Amino acid sequence: MSLTTKQKQVLRGLAHSLKPVIIIGNAGLTESVIEEIKLTIDHHELIKVKISAGDRTVREKIIADVSTKCQCQHVQSIGRIGVFYKASDKRKIQLPR
Repeated sequence: MSLTTKQKQVLRGLAHSLKPVIIIGNAGLTESVIEEIKLTIDHHELIKVKISAGDRTVREKIIADVSTKCQCQHVQSIGRIGVFYKASDKRKIQLPR
């Protein structure tokens, strides 16, 4: 499922007030971090992840890996913060079509 521009706009607005719930440090994207992201995104649907490791290219690689390994959508990146969305079975966030 690919998000439309309007859907991303709604999700960015909802994510504005969120605090990062996962912090990826210098160890990078480990299996335990991936499992924690999967559990958290299944519960919250929309999360912020802070990536403290590396430069811009390393952060972009980590963001791409999170999207593929956790089967979620990358909504936005600002600096060291990435916003991810994955619809759960019990939808909490209603997106426009």
